[in-house]
Order: sequence, then C-alpha cells, then structure tokens
Amino acid sequence: MLNGFEQIAFVALVALCGLAAARGFARIVRVVRRGRPAHRTDGLLGRIAGALIDVGLQKPLFKARPIVGVFHAVIFFGFSFYLLVNVNDILEGYVPGHSAIGRDGPAGAFNLFADLFSVLVLTGMVFFLLRRFVARPRALRFRENVLLQPGVAAGGIRRDSLIVGTFILLHVGGRWSGSALRLAETGHSDPWLPTASLLARLFEPLSPAALQAGLHLTWWLAMGLIVLFLPYFPFSKHIHLMIAPVNLALARRGPRGRLEAVTDPQAPGAARLLDLPWPQVLDAYACIMCNRCQEVCPAYASGTPLSPSALEINKRYFLNAEGGTLASGGDAPELIGSVIREDAVWSCTTCFACVRVCPVGNEPMHDIIEMRRRRVFAGRIPDELTAVLKNLDEQGNSFGESARNRARWAKELGFEIKDPSEQPVRYLWYVGDFASYNPVCRETTRKVARVLHAAGVDFGIVRKAERSAGNDVRRAGEEGLFEALAEKNRALLAGCKFEEILTTDPHTYNALRNEYPVLGGNWPVHHYAPFLLGLIREGRIRLKKKLQGRVTYHDPCFLGRYNGEFDAPREIIRLCGLELVEMPRNRENSFCCGAGGGKIWLKEHEDLTRRPSEQRIDEAMTLGRVDWFTVACPKDMTMYSDAVKTSGHEGSLAVRDLIDYVYEAMGLAESGSTGQAA
Repeated sequence: MLNGFEQIAFVALVALCGLAAARGFARIVRVVRRGRPAHRTDGLLGRIAGALIDVGLQKPLFKARPIVGVFHAVIFFGFSFYLLVNVNDILEGYVPGHSAIGRDGPAGAFNLFADLFSVLVLTGMVFFLLRRFVARPRALRFRENVLLQPGVAAGGIRRDSLIVGTFILLHVGGRWSGSALRLAETGHSDPWLPTASLLARLFEPLSPAALQAGLHLTWWLAMGLIVLFLPYFPFSKHIHLMIAPVNLALARRGPRGRLEAVTDPQAPGAARLLDLPWPQVLDAYACIMCNRCQEVCPAYASGTPLSPSALEINKRYFLNAEGGTLASGGDAPELIGSVIREDAVWSCTTCFACVRVCPVGNEPMHDIIEMRRRRVFAGRIPDELTAVLKNLDEQGNSFGESARNRARWAKELGFEIKDPSEQPVRYLWYVGDFASYNPVCRETTRKVARVLHAAGVDFGIVRKAERSAGNDVRRAGEEGLFEALAEKNRALLAGCKFEEILTTDPHTYNALRNEYPVLGGNWPVHHYAPFLLGLIREGRIRLKKKLQGRVTYHDPCFLGRYNGEFDAPREIIRLCGLELVEMPRNRENSFCCGAGGGKIWLKEHEDLTRRPSEQRIDEAMTLGRVDWFTVACPKDMTMYSDAVKTSGHEGSLAVRDLIDYVYEAMGLAESGSTGQAA
C-alpha cells in the first residue's frame, strides 16, 4: 500500500496529466471536424459492432505479415487484459490489505492471466524493437525520392517507437517484477504466478527494507508511467489504439468501385489538408505506420516517389506540428509540397491495393484522387493528360480516333452484328476503347464476337455512337468530363433496345456497374468471364477438345479487387483442360499492371526502375515452366504484351486472353474463324 504522500502525489499527477491529455484529444476533435462533410454514420450501431468484432479478433492485421500480426495480437490482448491489472494495482495502492496474490478461485485465474500476458507482452515488444532497430526491414524504410515531413525525415518514427517501446517494457516489466517482489517478501511461490515465482528467486536475498522499496518503485513504474504517458499519447503513433476502431467503424460503405461525388463544384477536390473529407483527416491519426500500403503499391515498387504510407505519416506529423493553429481556425499550406510530391500524385494507378491492405481502414488512394480533382480544376496537370482528355471530350475515346473507326474491327467477322439502336437485342456489348481501337486487342475482340455468335447469343454493339465509359477519366480527377461522358452514354443507352449489358473491359464494367447507377443509368452489367462460364454450364458453349498447357492468370484490379470476381476465369481455364498455377500475388493481393487511374496515358516517371507489368512477368517466370500468361482485360493485354518483350522474356512466355482458350476449345480456330461450325 502507498503511504499518504504517495497517494496524494499520484492523484495530483493523474489530474495534471489527464488535463493535458484531454486538451490533446480535444485538439484532434476540433481539427477533424474542420474537414469537409462526409456521411459515415448510417447504421451506426452495426458499424460499431462490426469494428469491435474485427478489432477484438485482430482480423485486419492478418491481411498481410501474419507473423508480425501474431506478435501484435499478443501485445493487443495483453494490454487489453492489463486494464484489469491496472485497476487491481490502484486498489493495492489505496485499499489497506488488498492483494490478489496468494488467493485461489477467480483471483488465482486473474493472476495466471496477468503473469502469462506479462511475459507475452514483453516478448512481443522485444520482437518489435529488434525488428525496428536491429533487423530494420526495407518495408519500414522510405526511398530518398519520397517526400517526408521534417519530423519524419529526422527519425521521428524511430524515436516514437523507442519511447513507446521503452514505456511498455518498463510498465509491464515493473508490474511483473512487482509480483515477483511480493512473492519474495512472503517467501512463497505461487502456482498461479509461474513466471513471477521463477523471477522471485532472484529477489529472495534482499532485505525486507529493500523488498519494500522495490515494491514501491515497481508500483510507480507500472502506474506512474501510464499517467506520465497520457499527455504524449495524442501525439504518439499509438493513438491508433483509440482512433483505429473509430476509423473502422466509420469506414466508407457501398461498392469499392464507386467514388464519392464532388461536394463543392466551385472548388472540387482538395488543395489543403482540411479540404479533405473529415474521415480522411482522421486517417492520419489512425495510421499505425506499418508501411503495409507501401509494400503493395505498384507505383512505389516501380521506383516512383509515391508512398501511400508516407502520405498518411506526413499528414500526422504535420497535424502534430500545426494542429494547434488548425484547431484555432488557421489554414494549412497546400498538400502538394508539404505531404506529397506533385509527380507522386500522378504516379498512382488507383488499384485499391493500399486501401484493401490497411489494417485500420485508411484510404490514401482517395486522398490522391481528391488532389487530382483540384489539380484538374485548376488546370495544373501533365501535358500528355491534357491531350488525352481533349481526345475524350472531342472524339469520345482516348486514342483521338474518329468515332467512325470504332467498329472497324467487326468488318472481318464474316457476319453482321446487330445495332441495338435499330433492332432489339438481349445483350448490348459495350466494347470499350482499347478493345475497339488498339491493334493489340482487336483480334481478341473479334474472337469474343465469334464465340458469342457461335453460342447463339443475341447481342449487338452501338458502333460509332459508343463513347468511353469514363472510369479512368474520373480516377484521373476529371469529374466534369466523366459526368459529360456518362450523360451522353446514358442517353445513348436509353435510346437502345436491350435487356442487359455485356463488356470485356473491367474498367468499363466497373463504371457501368458501380458509377452509372448513381447518375440514373441502372442496368444489369456482366463481365464476359462469368458470362462465358454461364454459357459453358448451360451447354450453349461446347468445349469440343481439351487444350494442353501450363498457364497462370492475372487478376485485373477492376474485376477482382474492386468487384470480387476471382473464380470464373479460373474455372474456365480448368474446363478448357489447362493446368493453372497461381502467382504468389493473386486474387485480392494481385499486383496491378500499372495502367489504371489514367497511368496508361502518362509518360513514365524519370525515377522508374522497373515497370509494374515487367515485375509481374518476372513473377510469372518464377513458377517454372509456364506456357501462357492469361489476362481478362484489354488494358492488361496491352501492358503485358509489351512487358514480355521489354522484360527480356519474349519467346519464353506468351500473353493470351481468356477468350483464346474458349475459342480454341470450341474448335473455332479450325472452322474458318466465322463461328459457324458451332
């Protein structure tokens, strides 16, 4: 039990430190509330319950780095239980004769958990300190071309980790040692305190006075340090312990592939930190600085100055440094130049990998889209993007080709395709720009038409009237052009006679399926992979022969990660008789080809070391003998056909579309390519 002076001193310390911590938390609330409006409180009770379950089970942490996740879970559960331990320690300090040690029943079980969790937390903390300061994995570092806030560049993350790590070691170690000292004082071991009983043997030679002094010292190490840490807590990265569950509970709902609309047409997007929607300001406080997002980012992997984790960490350090000014109504400098480089903003492929992998629900990709929106509005965009956007505005496609040439690929088919604007069809095939204009993709497009024709599918195309669906236009930040394209396409489709839409392009699929319904265009939309699988299962597509070969399959971002379609392409590959071998990064963890978000239109960054598409081909080559690299997206066909050559693997690996296998298995390759044989 504490003496009277110690009891008064502890209460005074709690009051002073608690007040300082409260001011820090109040500042966070005032800063976050200054962000732009965002509606994230629908179904609030369900959101809270879901977040508590996820956090309680530590589910988000196992999306990547499972070993690290185990050690983090140990510390999390240990510290959660330590809330009860701390309550018990307060009672021991203030209630005469109170002690859980030496008792059986619930108190004994409490002691056992406290004892074991003490050792586990200490072990976990040592693991993380060794990882941070000794192993120093590349995943925790940044390249020199990444912009860092001064505090980050000066080693702020390492310093914060050392402070927090030392606090945990002293706090938990003090409490564990205190239990051992109490056992040494009584001269007994306790089966409910197995590790503390072992440690107590070291203290048995001490005098009663020394043991008493040790008990008081370890109590203050355990409890006093917690109180002293409170004012620092709002500025530490470990504020995520409180903010992360809130962030997860208030996560964006709805389809992954649907962006939120511009809230202020007069000043769209974000130029300054508080122009971001308030949940994206909150992201900075939720960030655990684990760099998982950086690890999966194709832009960072290819050498560009974009690091999604540096973006969030820079936001946090800026808020720590200038939060008082912002909370009092002051404004921040522009995001570009203070938390991210301008060329990094245009390096993002909007592949969603950073958002998916984040264990606390942060959305650095959406920050970048908001910054792009403001740059486009201000006319401060790369010259090559200006040219492409002009083409899209004037010609309706990114190639700048005449609309009359859009359906030129169909002239060699040997049969006529219906026009839904003139006669009714069951399926309107929305072909898309790359499938229509890119020479690399046209033969693939013709094969799709022949397979559909052979299967007796009632389909049509709108030929020159079709315009880009605008998926990547919107992700490049050109909201006005996206809306104009969507309105023209919606009006076009409203004048056509069809029941459902089919497309071979995942980017078009995402826009029509997720973006257009908000604008009034609501139709059943199918990607051709599950559509073909359905035709096979119905017997309308008859696979006459089994193909031979060992293939791998690349999940397109906008088909897989965005829209959850993983199984249909794989099932088609197997039904065609081919052996499928998976690349290490597959399904949700697929690695982007580098084309999305308008990147396919932009020049390569001067810091580029190896393109994402080339890295993906390299990954496929690690599988041993692979005959074909399989895609289900026209942009993927474009990117990977080039990457096979530039990566030095031409002749060793060929890129094929999913339709190639169906086409050959149906026997159409031997039937004159018209599809009549089926």
